[in-house]
Amino acid sequence: MTNKPIAAAAVSLLALGLALGVTPAAAARMDATIGMQLEPPNLDPTGGAAAAIDEVVYANVFEGLTRFGADGSILPALAKSWEISDDGLTYTFMLNEGVKFHDGTDFDAEDVKFSLDRARADDSTNAQKALFADIASVDVVDPATVKVTLSKPNGSFLFNMAWGDAVIVAPESAADNAAKPVGTGPFKLNEWVKGDRVELGRYDGYWGTPVKLDKVTFKFISDPTAAFAAMMADDIDAYPTFPAPENLVQFESDPRFEVIIGSSEGETILAMNNKQAPLDNVKVRQAVAHAIDRQAIIDGAMFGYGTPIGTHFAPHNPAYVDLTAQSAYDPEKSKALLAEAGVSDLTLSLKLPPPSYARRGGEIIAAQLRDVGIETEITNVEWAQWLDDVFKAKNFDLTIVSHTEPMDIGIYGRDDYYFQYGDADFKAIMADLDKATDPAKRTELMQAAQKKIADDYVNGYLFQLARTGVSNAKLKGIWPNSPTQANDMTGVYWED
Repeated sequence: MTNKPIAAAAVSLLALGLALGVTPAAAARMDATIGMQLEPPNLDPTGGAAAAIDEVVYANVFEGLTRFGADGSILPALAKSWEISDDGLTYTFMLNEGVKFHDGTDFDAEDVKFSLDRARADDSTNAQKALFADIASVDVVDPATVKVTLSKPNGSFLFNMAWGDAVIVAPESAADNAAKPVGTGPFKLNEWVKGDRVELGRYDGYWGTPVKLDKVTFKFISDPTAAFAAMMADDIDAYPTFPAPENLVQFESDPRFEVIIGSSEGETILAMNNKQAPLDNVKVRQAVAHAIDRQAIIDGAMFGYGTPIGTHFAPHNPAYVDLTAQSAYDPEKSKALLAEAGVSDLTLSLKLPPPSYARRGGEIIAAQLRDVGIETEITNVEWAQWLDDVFKAKNFDLTIVSHTEPMDIGIYGRDDYYFQYGDADFKAIMADLDKATDPAKRTELMQAAQKKIADDYVNGYLFQLARTGVSNAKLKGIWPNSPTQANDMTGVYWED
């Protein structure tokens, strides 16, 4: 007996279906390529300050006790629940069970203790070590329960534990995470081709809700023109933070794409070295601030995308105070302040990292400063140079950078932070904020902190970075906003 008649019938049915305009359902795509402007220097969020690290691994490869949701809320992650003692000093975390790291080792309370103790150790290289400063002890109650005791109440503790710097790592693999990250997330590292891409694959042993994509590739394209070409050629499926906002209008007119405009946590600032003369004089810093026309920078460098700020705080936060008028564009006042400070023939270094907001914005700011008598020596630096020379060595006068960490005004209380402020009165405000749990009191203190750094003209506050993204119209689940520096792919899928 032959199967030829059956095969012929099947072919005839297929031909009939095609003739009637009926086609077999196409399988949904199971991969996505995401564009990024900057390549991370490493893939360990507990050992590096670059935002690009979290943009690849946050929630995808590594997880913490808590995590940020798309709306900025604090959600359970490796901790399924927690209890807080009445005095606010003890946090008891109940952990999800059956969780494994990508190398097959089990996750339990010992890993939490290892991670938190490692992050707060004297020799810690964690870029946000201050997040863990109030931890007095971490104790394993049982494999699924860990108790964290604080030295003083900290109303931001659950928030702090959601940062990428607070993810949980394993002692077996922590030392190698920079090049070979091993986390508990739904994706694992497949390949890192330096200078080109990072490929993540679905981790089949994931403990939580399975992801819908089998593979995610993060493609690094630093040149805005090349990024535009890659999107138009469908080589990139989404560019959540597109580097050329001037091209968005072209995507808007093309039905293949969806333009996604949202908010970010990125306070973009003209940072000043507060301990380096003459910027150690508040009148000089005030003069610099009044020389800046924020709207001209937003229009010229960001093509209108961005919200002016007058302090280091996100305008979408309910506790934000609009202090832009305090450092309004006033070149005549700027000149008068320089005269009062006895400063003339001033030349300042201006070191600019790669993002277009910095390079384009820097040229505009240099022209504005020149108008009030301040010359600048511009140096374009790559991120590795910026981290070494500016962030670590503090070898700069001025620099432009967007601080994308969530609600990070506490950095102004750090004596060794790169712009070197560390004012005692500001630190006292932050200490009171750490102890406060009443929402109204916390708002009052956050507003006092905002006003304090504005009064001291610590930095030139420019604008809140808009999240300007573009995506294939059929790719769903890309975060519209950036409550933290992440490209969370855990809920991304292709629409049929």
